[in-house]
Amino acid sequence: MIKKLDDIIVAAKSKGKKRLVVAYAQDSHTLEAVNDACKEGLIEATLLGNPEKIAEICLEQGIDINQFTIIPQNSDLECVKEAVKMVSQGDGDILMKGLVSTDNYMRGILSKEYGLLPPKGVLSHVVVFQIPAYHKLLIVSDVAIIPYPEMNQKVAIVKYLTKVATDLGITTPKIACIAPSEQLLPNIQSSADAAIISKMGDRGQLGDILIDGPLALDVALNPEVAKIKKLKSSVAGDADCLLFPNIDAANVFFKAGTQLCNAELAAMVVGTKVPCVLTSRGDSRKSKLYSIALAVLSAK
Repeated sequence: MIKKLDDIIVAAKSKGKKRLVVAYAQDSHTLEAVNDACKEGLIEATLLGNPEKIAEICLEQGIDINQFTIIPQNSDLECVKEAVKMVSQGDGDILMKGLVSTDNYMRGILSKEYGLLPPKGVLSHVVVFQIPAYHKLLIVSDVAIIPYPEMNQKVAIVKYLTKVATDLGITTPKIACIAPSEQLLPNIQSSADAAIISKMGDRGQLGDILIDGPLALDVALNPEVAKIKKLKSSVAGDADCLLFPNIDAANVFFKAGTQLCNAELAAMVVGTKVPCVLTSRGDSRKSKLYSIALAVLSAK
């Protein structure tokens, strides 16, 4: 089982080099991370953007620009459109967001002409956290795409969490369905949904996983709290994955982890035809490298 984000890089190398296509590759963190991924032998990179700007950043950062294929594009929208088209047509294995807004990036992925979402698919976002205060990697969803997932979307997210956990070598992932309390509160939607999904898991409808809910966040992550509350659960205190009820809760957890807890992370869009790296424009060079490695590990 992979226990640290650095181990994802090691595991991804066994997959062989993948073709990464970067939309609007014009910021130093993205170019540094792509350069690092090239040096690690994970990828071959195609960059879409302004060649002069890319060259300027590469010169400033001491990056060998000759290792990249550069396709000139001056508009962020055109970069996304062309990058998605390339990947859709088989000219890339992984898509990555550069200096472009998440909204524009997602619009490209969802475009009717060359979009990467399969028919009737569910698009979501998965983050793998390395948090100093927790004893292993923590897989979280959905912090960025689905505002208020319905039941069928939550079931799809559970399957995405399971897939990422399996890629990390976790044979039977422990998934906690997060709600305000570990007590079942029928009038609170997140609590009722968590109970239903947990029962589906008990009956084997969601695959080889252990899933429990509703669970409050402290119960899901802290075995001492679970013990104090005398909660009998195969997940409490040792969760591998957190299914959040909505984007409000998930995004606050995400920002608290990165801003207050010194968390590093790997993140990508899931449910697409190929892995799509989606990190914040403010995320670190290291987190972007980890995200590329996670996408390589997940790619076919």
